Amino acid sequence: MNMKMQSVGFKADEKLEAFINQKLKKLEKLENKVTTYDVILNVDKASNKENKVVEVKMNVPGNELFAKKKSKTFEEATDLVTEALRSQILRYKDKR
Repeated sequence: MNMKMQSVGFKADEKLEAFINQKLKKLEKLENKVTTYDVILNVDKASNKENKVVEVKMNVPGNELFAKKKSKTFEEATDLVTEALRSQILRYKDKR
């Protein structure tokens, strides 16, 4: 798995990066042909509490899966993103 992680406007700590890496590795159990992950972490400038944004672009042979979720914490947003990608992987596998 080749993963590129980018945090915009702040420095992500190792604990957060390890958490995201662990969650994405679980997706590989569903689809083992993942070539790359592009992860973008961002803090929205909105005044509400749900301002942590996680975007993941996942490349598989012949397709690109994408999910973007916003939540109160990066961990919670990561959980939402991985669940969305899980659904997309299952649909992708059904089409093959």
